[in-house]
Amino acid sequence: MTRAAAAARVVQCEDTPAPEHGLLILAPLSVEAKAVRAGAPWAEVQRIGMGPRRAARSAQVVGWDGAHRAPSQWAAILIAGFCGALDPELEPGDVVLASEVRGPTGTSTCADPAILAGVLRRGGMRVHVGPIASSQRLVLRERRRTLQRTGAIAVDMESAWLAPAAQGKPLVVLRVVLDTERHELLRPARTVLGAATAYRALRRACALVGEWAQALAEREVVLASPRASCAGVDRAVQIVERALEEHGPPVYVRKQIVHNAHVIAELERRGAVFVQELDEVPRGATVIFSAHGVSPTVREQASRLGLEVIDATCPLVAKVHAEARRFSAQQMDIVLVGHEDHEEIEGTKGEAPERTHVISTVEEVADLAVRDPERVAYLTQTTLAVDETATVVDALRERFPSLRGPAASDICYATQNRQDAVRALASDCDLVLVVGSPNSSNSRRLVEVAERAGCPAMLIDDASQIPPERLVAARRIGLTAGASAPEALVDGVVRALQGIGGAMVSERTVATEDIHFKLPAGLRGEN
Repeated sequence: MTRAAAAARVVQCEDTPAPEHGLLILAPLSVEAKAVRAGAPWAEVQRIGMGPRRAARSAQVVGWDGAHRAPSQWAAILIAGFCGALDPELEPGDVVLASEVRGPTGTSTCADPAILAGVLRRGGMRVHVGPIASSQRLVLRERRRTLQRTGAIAVDMESAWLAPAAQGKPLVVLRVVLDTERHELLRPARTVLGAATAYRALRRACALVGEWAQALAEREVVLASPRASCAGVDRAVQIVERALEEHGPPVYVRKQIVHNAHVIAELERRGAVFVQELDEVPRGATVIFSAHGVSPTVREQASRLGLEVIDATCPLVAKVHAEARRFSAQQMDIVLVGHEDHEEIEGTKGEAPERTHVISTVEEVADLAVRDPERVAYLTQTTLAVDETATVVDALRERFPSLRGPAASDICYATQNRQDAVRALASDCDLVLVVGSPNSSNSRRLVEVAERAGCPAMLIDDASQIPPERLVAARRIGLTAGASAPEALVDGVVRALQGIGGAMVSERTVATEDIHFKLPAGLRGEN
């Protein structure tokens, strides 16, 4: 038997049962394998030897000893060990998860590591995701800087040659930074310190890997349709983008343009400045009102400050404002069903503050004090759960038989469609994942709709927030996104679920959306 083949022998003896997690871990050096085993004693670990030649030979025989499973029988393959930092931001002990591994003969795509990255970060580790370059020799000085310019963030000597061992199964590469440009391997005193730090970090990372590995399995993912950004959200984001193009940064936005952390971060990167109130905006600057709308008081303040205003209020929210003005002009009390602290409610109530009563539950109906029970109207927040809102409105009609309301439901088409789609998913899924930020009302409502339909559900900002323990018993996962979440985040969740054992993706459509709102007059490329 060759030395490489001997190194590739399975650690477990013949009568040891296969690990429950379906994960095979490959570690190049004995010190790396020792750290891995110390952190993950449950795992099957194979030491494959240092360098490209041993890695390439081991990739051909790894997993085979005549008695144990071939790579195709594992749920995933994990390569674990040390690496050198190329990105100057990396420090000894940082964890690098590869988005891809690059070698002299080509590039291998890795399984999306977002769920594992989330586990490690919640465990207190510094985690970076990006390309790892595999080199045939130690990378020092100028060679390190050359590789850095290619966009790779770390370098090792085995991963590219080990990648074929995955045989089509999800491949995850976890490397811990051992040396950096400032602390290279040729400086022994610093290397010893870096090695101790890297060893402890690798051991800790592999201990956390167990939480991720318990969820390794093939699944079905059913996408809800419609899902993700609605026409009002698309319009609002486009308004900020066009304003940045025409006016140049900074462009100021009062409140969050839409309730999604990723959208806000991207617009901030491009030069948008989000403020809470108008007194934070320099006089004469351009300010954008968010999709949730503002009260007349805010508009008057903007005029006094000499601000150039671009209104990104969703047309469906503007419709509710117009209804509030109409009912107020008719001397009617307005019952506004919604959440008191939501920005949309603040703007709508501001149209007739002295006549508007905000409630959110059936219990609050009995306590309403109105001027004339015969002159009461109701309006609703556009992002509420349809069934809960109907219950509140029924209670209002029972108390105020002459109750008037909008000609058409205030709850927007996108909210209605996404809730209908979630109900369809919840009927036969083990878990529903809703992509959206915690401050997104319509996203939170989707979770509630799924749970009322009898299906466990959770709200996640992105794939990194998925707790693996919620996936263990879930073989059929429903996936949707709130109306303020971009479709790219849904794609990221699909990739992440495929990266934790594989996923077959299908789609369930309950409605088709073709609504498009025009941009405000005056913006370039007006549609």
